[in-house]
Amino acid sequence: MARIPAVEHSFAACPLPVHPGPSATGAGAVDADVAGAVLRTARAVLAERVTEASEIDASFAGDLAGRVADFTLDGGKRMRPRLLWWGMRACGAADAGSTAAALRLGVALELIQTCALIHDDVMDRSRLRRGKPAVHIGLAGQAGLSPDSERGSAFGTSAAVLAGDLALVWADDTVAETALPAPVRHRIRSIWRSMRTEMVAGQYLDLHGQATGGSSAARAIRTACLKSALYSVERPLTIGAALADADERTTAALRSAGRCAGIAFQLRDDLLGVFGDPARTGKPSGDDIREGKPTYLLAVARERAEAAGDEGALAVLGHAVGNADVTEGDLADVRGVFEETGARAHVERKAERLRDHAVRRLGEGVDVDAHGGRQLLGLLHTVSGGRSGVSPDDAREHDGRAASARVLTPAEGGRVR
Repeated sequence: MARIPAVEHSFAACPLPVHPGPSATGAGAVDADVAGAVLRTARAVLAERVTEASEIDASFAGDLAGRVADFTLDGGKRMRPRLLWWGMRACGAADAGSTAAALRLGVALELIQTCALIHDDVMDRSRLRRGKPAVHIGLAGQAGLSPDSERGSAFGTSAAVLAGDLALVWADDTVAETALPAPVRHRIRSIWRSMRTEMVAGQYLDLHGQATGGSSAARAIRTACLKSALYSVERPLTIGAALADADERTTAALRSAGRCAGIAFQLRDDLLGVFGDPARTGKPSGDDIREGKPTYLLAVARERAEAAGDEGALAVLGHAVGNADVTEGDLADVRGVFEETGARAHVERKAERLRDHAVRRLGEGVDVDAHGGRQLLGLLHTVSGGRSGVSPDDAREHDGRAASARVLTPAEGGRVR
């Protein structure tokens, strides 16, 4: 296979200002463009990190540190920092200290996401990320090696692990160096410690499910909770609440809302991975099947086929799941099993219930008619697959439907302490 060329670093030439000006740091200004404010702060933080790296070794700075900085700045919707920001604003904080801290902690979340994505691409052997060579592929090419050769693959993979580690170190340093009042610092560091471990646990459960060839529906939900819901939604919201020094009742409501929305996101993402149009989703359809991902959708289909004694459906899944050489016809057969067992409809209904529960729990914790609460409500709808920018009247309508839904377990976003 032809060598994929290395991507030149753009960090030093990026036109964004390194330091945010005074007009960019007020809460009202950040409200107008949260992602832009986080990006400006990220450039300031990463400029310092790359400078420190260059004082250690120029090759290390150019090859690895600059690449981590580029990856963090290039692409992504900044969803985690936005959830942190609007979680804080919905809880009433708007002072200069909280604003500055929120932006820095948003950068830390982006860095830990960089770590997760770089390592995830290594584990999944993905060649592309955001339309460009994945970090391990780019590092091999930069060293003048083919990523498909044994030597090039070993170098690229090993160097990418170090790149992910560096991103995690920078994330931790950013949290540690953020100015916070002592009680708030204690709460945030506790949340941060939990989030890092949960993220690793979720990734391990995902890998374990692929290696063992199966997972129960309950286990699949647990994996989705750890790998996606906690790390991507609940913990950023909880950090925002901690910055605002929110009380226990408000924090518990935000945690529950975030967990529900996060699991709903993962369930809908699983559906898109099988039924989505690649032209709209930006990723190939059926990759989860080829890789043998232990999704909730797959677990429900298997359990229902087993309960019904449907040997044909089980045979289709047994042949296709985890088979890198499945054909389009095989994938069509798998989609048919998901439809015929009712697994697809079940997962869609579950995602809707979780979205409704997220909306109801949010309304119990913050005022969704106020500016911050309204923005957070829209974000949760976006995350969970509902309509963004929902009006308070629509939110109350969702609340009424959610009240009639079954009680959710703590893993699914039920009452949490």
